[in-house]
Amino acid sequence: MRATCIDTGQKYVRSGKIIIDAPAAVIFSYLSDPRKHSEFDGSGTLRGNVRGPEVLELGSSFGMDMHLFANYRIKNTVKECEQDRQIAWCHLGGHRWRYELVPLSEHHTEVMETFDGSTAWFPPALKIIKAYDRNQIAVLKTLSNLKALVELEYSRQ
Repeated sequence: MRATCIDTGQKYVRSGKIIIDAPAAVIFSYLSDPRKHSEFDGSGTLRGNVRGPEVLELGSSFGMDMHLFANYRIKNTVKECEQDRQIAWCHLGGHRWRYELVPLSEHHTEVMETFDGSTAWFPPALKIIKAYDRNQIAVLKTLSNLKALVELEYSRQ
């Protein structure tokens, strides 16, 4: 199963969803460990070199090397966190990346990823750099990568 787009009906929000054959707690352990983000990133912008806690929680800050047009370092802060259900972070620009997990059964979880530009300092500016279009594609790739990674690791347990 591939990730599918979600029509949010919101001008500055892009989302996708996928069903992963693993418990929510297993998936959340990947999402809440910033050192693993580059393993499933679909944007191609993460370069690793993470600084911060091994497990993210509300208020945690973490930084990583990035590349989009040029190399740079970004610091993110966790703004939303509910164990095994939701985590979201943003950086100085204010826009958020959010993951929501809905258990469907003991071993199946629906995961929704959202790029939320409505929380940015100036949402229209993100349109100029094509952030909405680029992030819609990245969300779908990220979810597909996350599914492949988690299911492979979970099947080995």
